[in-house]
Amino acid sequence: MSARPTPFELVFVPLADERFPAIRAALLEAGRDPRDRDSFLLVREVVTLVRDFRPEGGLGEGIDQLAAFIHHAYLFWDAGCPLVVIGADVLAGLLADPPGPVAEAAAEPRLAQYVQVPERQLWARPVEGEPFEPLDGCFLALDPDGRLRALAVFGLRPDRPGFTVVEAQGRRPARLVRPDGTALFAPLIPGGAEAGLHTLAGAEELLELGWRMRGASKDGAPNAGGDA
Repeated sequence: MSARPTPFELVFVPLADERFPAIRAALLEAGRDPRDRDSFLLVREVVTLVRDFRPEGGLGEGIDQLAAFIHHAYLFWDAGCPLVVIGADVLAGLLADPPGPVAEAAAEPRLAQYVQVPERQLWARPVEGEPFEPLDGCFLALDPDGRLRALAVFGLRPDRPGFTVVEAQGRRPARLVRPDGTALFAPLIPGGAEAGLHTLAGAEELLELGWRMRGASKDGAPNAGGDA
């Protein structure tokens, strides 16, 4: 188990066991693939759940992030809640250029999972103009066509009533490089290099990280990298 609560535990326990079985039944009855988000969001029980989470004032563009989070949470639950907690050594291998051999494993991993990283090691600016936030982890799920959806969760901490999510989707980027020539995941926070921190710069780096995480967590073990 994780040494700290996951976004799923904070939001969907015990709600998942109350609401998700009906969604599963509706998907089966309609013959819909739960991995297909457009199809998933057409189910009445899903529409109701999204509406229940939406504040009275609405979310504007944030409705897409809410729908993404609910979809990933359902797939995570439907897969049996496979949590992978990686330690600092495994994370260092994932962020290396080229990535460590664990990130290139060929065995097929689970179709949905949550990969949690060490605290305050990997940062990003998920909202332009806002402060950097630390990554807690990523929900990973495969679309029916084999494209990966990686939903990153930032700023998860006890004194905050929420968190920030950002999603990247697609096949693995080819020959990804930063425009400024710095290494992927190199720190962008002042003093980050001295502190041993890393930074996600943009959606493509998030997607690349998701593909690397997917390889690192191929066995679905509760702890694939030692103590977090």
